[in-house]
Amino acid sequence: METNEDVLNIVYNKNDSIIYETDENGIVTILEIQNHKIQRFFRKIGFKIPEYRKTELDEYSSYVFLLIDGVNSIEKIGELLENHFGEKIQPLYERLLLFLNHIDTNCGYIYKLEN
Repeated sequence: METNEDVLNIVYNKNDSIIYETDENGIVTILEIQNHKIQRFFRKIGFKIPEYRKTELDEYSSYVFLLIDGVNSIEKIGELLENHFGEKIQPLYERLLLFLNHIDTNCGYIYKLEN
């Protein structure tokens, strides 16, 4: 069982296959290629299926996503979040852990580095 300290020391890195764009405001848009054989087939016969599915993150999520670099721990990311957004980000670690778990487990955008 992990202690709070163990959790705060977890480091994530972005998945190498993730393609993303950042606009001038620091908002991240994740681009997921839609290259399934059925999608390719329907494109060939004239359906307008975009090559990429775009997922735009909000300002908090974008800020966190850009801090994930294989070096920053959850604790460091939390500190930087609190310094940047102040009280608006509370409850800090509950929200941060929920977001990181989601983009790791459900989306595959990031992965946990082994200590």
